[in-house]
Formats: sequence, C-alpha cells, structure tokens
Amino acid sequence: MPAPLVECVPNFSEGRDRATIDALRAALTSVPGVKLLDVQADPAHNRSVYTFVAPPDAALEAALSAMHVATERIDLTKHRGEHPRMGATDVVPFVPVRDVPMDECVALARRLAERAAAELDIPVYLYARAATRPERERLPDVRKGEFEGLRDRIGKDPAADPDFGPKRIHPTAGATAVGARPFLVAFNIYLDTAEVAIAKDIAKQIRTSSGGLAAVQASGFDVAGKAQVSMNLLDIDVTAPATVFAAVERAARARGVEIWKSEVVGLMPQRGLIGAGAAYLKLPDPEDHLLEAKIRAVEGPALDAWLDELASGTPAPGGGSAAALAGTMAAALVSMVCRLTLGRKAYAAVTARIEAILREAEEARVAMRLLVERDAAAYGLVMTAYTTRKEHPERGRIIDDALLAAARTPLDTARRAARLFVLAQEVAEIGNKNARSDARVAATLAHAALAGALENVRVNVAGLSEPARGKDLLEAAKRLAEESRSAPLSPPS
Repeated sequence: MPAPLVECVPNFSEGRDRATIDALRAALTSVPGVKLLDVQADPAHNRSVYTFVAPPDAALEAALSAMHVATERIDLTKHRGEHPRMGATDVVPFVPVRDVPMDECVALARRLAERAAAELDIPVYLYARAATRPERERLPDVRKGEFEGLRDRIGKDPAADPDFGPKRIHPTAGATAVGARPFLVAFNIYLDTAEVAIAKDIAKQIRTSSGGLAAVQASGFDVAGKAQVSMNLLDIDVTAPATVFAAVERAARARGVEIWKSEVVGLMPQRGLIGAGAAYLKLPDPEDHLLEAKIRAVEGPALDAWLDELASGTPAPGGGSAAALAGTMAAALVSMVCRLTLGRKAYAAVTARIEAILREAEEARVAMRLLVERDAAAYGLVMTAYTTRKEHPERGRIIDDALLAAARTPLDTARRAARLFVLAQEVAEIGNKNARSDARVAATLAHAALAGALENVRVNVAGLSEPARGKDLLEAAKRLAEESRSAPLSPPS
C-alpha cells in the first residue's frame, strides 16, 4: 500500500544566490522519503519556491532542515525583491495529498511551528487552516508590513504576538508563517505595459476581498519592466486558472493593454491546465484523449522507473542504493517466510520466535527502503560540497563532512544487512520447510547488500582529505566484513 503523502511548498527569501538555493535543495532532499518535484527561483522577486512530497514526519524534518539553512544563510536586512516577505523562511504550507486528512496537516503545521521557534529562536505564526485566530487565516494579513513593519510592531502590539517563539523579530531571519491548506496555485499574468498602476487596478478588481472572483488573492507589481498581476488561486475547483486569465484579459483590454504572458510558480494539479485547454477548445472529455496518461497506464510499476534511473548515466542512485534495495528485498523475503510459517500446527512450537523475527524483519524492511533514498541524497550532498568555491577556507572540511555522512549511510545499510543475514539463516532452520529456498535467497541478498554497502563505506572514506576522521567507520566496516566471512553464505539444509 502506498505511504501517506503530504505536499509541502516552502518559500524562501532568496532567488539570486545559487549556493544558497542549492543548499536549501540539499537540505530538503537529505531526508529519506522526500521527493523534490520542483524548484523555482525568481531573481526579480528574490524568492525561491520548493515543492516536495513526503510522508508527514519526513516532510516536517525536511522543512525544518531547510529552515535551519535559510536562517544561517539569508539576511533580510540586506534582502530586496518585488515579493512581500517577512522571513528568511517566509512561509511553509502543508497540503494533504494521499491518505492524510486536513486535520493531520494542521497538527503537522503546529508541530513544525513549535520546533522551529524553539530551535531557531524565530517567531512563528500559524495561518490558513492551522490559524488560531480568524484574522490570521489569510497570509497577506499575517505578513502585512513585511519584515520591517513587523520588526517595529512585535513585542509592542499584542496583535503581533506570534503563536510560537519570542516576542521579538529575529534580527536577520525575521519571522515565519506555517500553515495547512488545500492546493494553492501561484499564478502570475504579465501585462504588455510598464504601468504598474494598471496591474494594481486589475488586481483590485478581480480579487475576492474587493468583491471579485471567489478564492482569488491578487496584487500588482513591477517585474523586470513589466506590470504583473500576481495571484494566489486558493481553490482552482472554485475559480479555475482559465477563468482568472479570461477576467484579467478582459480587464486589460478595457484599459487598452494586452497580456504578454502568464506563469505558474511551483506546480499545478493537471486538471488546472487540462481544464484551461478544454475550455478553449470546447472539448467535453479531455482526459480521454491524453497520450501521456495512456502511456502511464500501460507502463510498468515504479520499480521499473527506478531501475531505469539506476541504469542511466547519472551517478545517483548508484551502488549504495542498490545495496540497500537488495537488503530491502532480503527483509521482505524473511517476512514472507515468517508469514508462511505462522498459523500452521506443525510450527506451533516456534510461533513466538517467528513472530519476533517477523517484527524485526518488517522494521528492517522499512529502514532499508528509506536507506535506498538516503544513500542517493547523501551523494547529492557530496556533489554540492564539491561546488564550494576553491578559495573558501573551509572547503576541505565541508567536503570531508559530506563524505563522512555519505559513508555513514552505507554503514547503516551494512549493519542491518548483517542482522538480516542472521535472521534469514534462522528462519530457514525453524520456519516453513516449503519456503526454505526463499530464506536462502534472502540470506544471499543480505550478504550482497552487506558486501556492496561495505564497499561504499570504503570508497567514501578513501576520498577524505583527513583520513583519520574516517578511522572509526573503517574499523566498524572491517568488523562487519570479518563477521560475514566467518558465517556460511547459505543456511544449512
């Protein structure tokens, strides 16, 4: 069964410095289970928007990890851009995607807000569905006055008291809004004019708060010499992007102006674009005519796509991830043999032990599956470390830190694989004899996972500029290798 998923769309007040943008990406993807779907960095707004999906707990850890990076690297006293902002990490919304109710996203937002306030010493405001006050449901109301205005109000005006954290602005990282909401589409329309007053006038005309379109927030900006109507579409099933575009186009033409282009910041559910095309073409059944959807329907499972990625010319996922996948399969086979044993009278005497092995194998299966992703993410951090400029005084340490982290991940894989090897041998001896061959395959896979993981430990430690820092890891790897050599590869018949 697929894992529950939430979408998280953190917005950071940096859209120009590539090193910071990459560091934020690395922080997000370093957490197992996170799938980064999109990154949009806008130099004019000086803002970057990351869209990822993950199980709820992983989403929280990833967001918090990136917030640490933003707090360390972004200084709002030096920040200038078109988009309103109040924090280095400006806003972090959680959106339910699969098997996660909105209430759980609300709880997730509150957990993140509490931890971020405590760990980063920043004031945090809850907004949207997570808001504790009606006046904080709308993000523009929370962010009113931006960093500078909030800096003057917080600690003096009770209305500016945060939900978590100190009653004072963080001197460089400002404040953050954390919330839970349905899917939101950030949609901008550029007018073929430099007159920002026209964009502001149209924004006022179409936004909900002025009696315009339902579920639409809108403002007008000057972006690179073009007037922009910047919008958040709060519910595209209430007001579709095509409806908004048509309304802005009518309003612009009434003022003698044409639309230059539009853009989506981040991601949009496909029904938003399909609906726009269908409306233009007056096509009643667009979903039935989508080539890509038909291809996806006949393609193989997700494992096929992962194997294609493994076979590609990119270095990650690589051997470490493949070793962890072998361990995942070993754990799954051990679990299968256990389940084929439980409930059978012939094996009643070993029921308690088989149940214990099953619990351990299932825990290992989940952990190994996460290590498949974690190994690839660790390699990504190594690649990011190597991009540190050569004149940076800490470049060697930064690279060594990343290599050590990349070595610890396969060492974790090796430890779990060694234990799975033992479990596979045991279940082959006491479990259902008709599944003995499956247990032997599990032992073989666990042995392969162990050997592959140990090779990745060694290669990462070998890359250190200070090899002594990896001594403990090599010694642990050596012990595991010796233990594996002393055990038979296949369980006894």
